[in-house]
Amino acid sequence: MAWKFEGNSPLTVQIADRLRRDIIDGVYPMGSDFPAVRALAYEAAVNPNTMQKALVILESEGLLITHGTTGRVVTTDAEVISLARVRVREDFVKKTVNEALLLGIEPEQLCEDIRRYCDNQP
Repeated sequence: MAWKFEGNSPLTVQIADRLRRDIIDGVYPMGSDFPAVRALAYEAAVNPNTMQKALVILESEGLLITHGTTGRVVTTDAEVISLARVRVREDFVKKTVNEALLLGIEPEQLCEDIRRYCDNQP
């Protein structure tokens, strides 16, 4: 099944974001072989060149390591994974706060709403 994409950011960025989260979440464990460009492109229903550009983003972040013609592996550097996790969390918070501000919700109210929501979770 093709991946779902939104129209508000470049496709390569959306693909890199999804794969970054998958790496952080352990879908692709540290040190594991990473799927080939064509296989991922087929799965996502995108052009292989688009997928390649997304993987270059992850390589530049140190999350993927290329071994010449033998393919890519996920980094074994736990610090790189940890820093990526922090960046993803910070991006999420920034996006959430910005959307709340657009809706007229002040940060203090947002924090209160989040606490109340979390307190009511099982």
